[in-house]
Amino acid sequence: MPEVIPGWKHLYSGKVRDLYESEDPKKSNLILIVASDRISAFDNILEPEIPGKGESLTAVTNFWFERLDVPNHLASGVQVPQQVARRATVAKKLSMYPIECVVRGYIAGSGYQEYLATGSLCGITLPAGLKDGDKLPEPIFTPAFKAELGGHDENISFEEVIKIVGEEVALKLRELSHLVYEKASLIANQAGLILADTKFEFGTDPETNQIVLGDEVLTPDSSRYWDRASYEQGNRNISFDKQIVRNWLLANWDPKAGSKPPVLDAEVVALTSSKYAELREKLEATKQ
Repeated sequence: MPEVIPGWKHLYSGKVRDLYESEDPKKSNLILIVASDRISAFDNILEPEIPGKGESLTAVTNFWFERLDVPNHLASGVQVPQQVARRATVAKKLSMYPIECVVRGYIAGSGYQEYLATGSLCGITLPAGLKDGDKLPEPIFTPAFKAELGGHDENISFEEVIKIVGEEVALKLRELSHLVYEKASLIANQAGLILADTKFEFGTDPETNQIVLGDEVLTPDSSRYWDRASYEQGNRNISFDKQIVRNWLLANWDPKAGSKPPVLDAEVVALTSSKYAELREKLEATKQ
């Protein structure tokens, strides 16, 4: 059950976040985004929750919004309710584009599986012989069509993005995605991290008609972070994201079987919680 927050009306709950709108008519353009400790993988909400995850996600998102020179959806001068102060942000309502703007600097995960099957990714032909975790010659934009709640996002070509949102918007989404990824990669490198890939969501601010960055940004839920020193030594398994959970599930359950996923092992829960917190600490250390 979603939390009852005085002054805010619950709208709906996603896999990880709960959304509320203000009960104050003067703030009808605002939305309260509360990050829970829930974790999802393979389109399933898992049990138990990851302690401290919501706080880590919010802190990481706020860190990046402060560091990026790209307009975002945060509302200025509006107090986050004390009840959820460390887990929530107040944002402007946007008209969101149904596109997951994915940028990959390295080939891994589902992208690597598609590459093995086709030699390409989202219509982009890639060099032959790439191995899981290899750095790409240059970052690539590999968009996905954002499915309705409970559905599966579908990788699409850039030409299909143009058909959905129009050429002008499609070009701007790709430009902004590359810009943010390149800036974030430099900062991640300063923190001893590799930003292998990430996904962004953008929308139009109805008050300014400007395309702005929304939702979460560069969190361990939406991105793949590796330990740079370990990677350079040949170890590509030290991550600071929910790949820890995915790997455990794949070793203990078949996502294609249609069965309910198993309860997460206590050790995996503790490790995931600690890695989310460690990522936050590494990033925030770059501000010192």
